[in-house]
Parts: sequence; C-alpha cells; structure tokens
Amino acid sequence: MIEKKITTTFYQTDFSSLNSEEKDLVNRAKNSLEAAYAPYSGFLVGATVLLENGEIISGNNQENVAYPSGLCAERVAIFYAGANFPNVKIKTIAITAVSKKFEIKDIISPCGACRQAIAEYEVKQENDIRILLHHPDDSILIVNAVSDLLPFMFKSKELKNY
Repeated sequence: MIEKKITTTFYQTDFSSLNSEEKDLVNRAKNSLEAAYAPYSGFLVGATVLLENGEIISGNNQENVAYPSGLCAERVAIFYAGANFPNVKIKTIAITAVSKKFEIKDIISPCGACRQAIAEYEVKQENDIRILLHHPDDSILIVNAVSDLLPFMFKSKELKNY
C-alpha cells in the first residue's frame, strides 16, 4: 500500500481586502439573493460569474417541490454563461449564502454537483476559474481552481477515449 496525500490551497481574507472588481462580484452575488426562490429550505444562495469579455452574470438558487428538480445558484449562472457566451472563458465566480432558518457559522462552499459543473467548464475552456466564497460576516475564502475543492473530479478530456 502506498500512501498519497492531497493538498489544497486557499486564501482567507475579508471583503475590505478584495480589489474593486472582486468587491463588485461579491456585491452582485449578495444582491442576487433577493431573487432566490427557496421556500422549502429557506437557504438562499447567490452567485455571480465574471467572463473574460467583462460580461457579468448573476444567478440564484431555484427550488422546486419536486426535489431535486431545482437548481443551485452556481449552475444557474455558469449554465447561462455557457448558453449565451459559449466561447467566452469564465474568469471568476463569487458565491454567497444566507439562511432564514439558521445562523451560518462558516463559509459555505459549492455542493458536489456545482463543483463538478465548474470543473467541466475549467476543462472546456482550458483555464482555471477563481472562486470567491463569501460569508455573511464579510469574511472571504478564495480558491484559484475548483481542483482545490474537488481533488478527484471527473475530467471530460480523459473520458473522450471511451
């Protein structure tokens, strides 16, 4: 048996330390919470994507009584970007969340399905996507690629041989 280790790199900071572009993305993600549809969980998530051409796209979670028919904020935003700007790279995604039912005590990160969707776009565009995770207390966790959140992700280019 061979032991192998996985390392992850992230940066922790606060909102005031972000540059103006990053602050704008986080603020837009916070604003997108207002249109989230989460009557069952009370858990509102907002996401904003910055494209390489400067276009900014926001999304929010959309629940459905026929669970799991709803969609997470991250996938709403990146799928819109992919559908409307198919040849433009995603540079950054900012994500934030609030709950109507409980206090969020730690930074919330994307679910596994969203991590895999982000990974697919990184592979498609052959470029990493910077991820800004915002907590309601204005602390921020930054990762420079989804592989730091999903070390064993599927990689579509590897699967093309099948």
